[in-house]
Amino acid sequence: MDRQKTLPLKLVTIACITALIVLGTNVCTIPNFFTAVNTPPSFAQNTQPQELWQEVYKKLPNLPLENKYVSKDTKKVDTNSTLVTRLLQYHLYVKGRAPGYRLDWKLTLADYLGVNELIEEAAYPGNATLNSNPLESDRAVINRLTRTERNDLVQTLVSLFRQNSRATISPSSGVNSPSNPNQSNSPSPPRPGDAQRLKL
Repeated sequence: MDRQKTLPLKLVTIACITALIVLGTNVCTIPNFFTAVNTPPSFAQNTQPQELWQEVYKKLPNLPLENKYVSKDTKKVDTNSTLVTRLLQYHLYVKGRAPGYRLDWKLTLADYLGVNELIEEAAYPGNATLNSNPLESDRAVINRLTRTERNDLVQTLVSLFRQNSRATISPSSGVNSPSNPNQSNSPSPPRPGDAQRLKL
């Protein structure tokens, strides 16, 4: 009787372990999916908004700076807190969206335009560090941009992040390089007899 109850449990356990093994061995055969999933955090870790905002304004000099806000700490105007800095912080850290994809940036701009997700005032970048929350002013600036200007902004952000990722993950760095013998991202292929180890 006990054997009949444990048989379905064993079968479920074997099925789960088999599925995990299959998924584990297929990780390396689906590089595009896992690269896309794993890339955004590395973008966010390797690139700080403070480093990129100046590049954006070099490429888009007519984009308003919106850096007139006073810092709570220094009691002086924080010229580094720009519209683009806050846009980057919101996109990367508040929403956790991928920086290398146009659709994700369009979703962020849609948040600013009030047609996607609600932006919480308390979580908006600058709310905790500036004397006044820049959210409404930033929304108004994004709203005044033409569709072409918004598309240019999206394209500039995407190209800067992609350019940054190529510089960070280069063949000379040894990352994922086949010539690096000590580094292997793929599990060993299944061998005869491996299935016997799954028996309980």
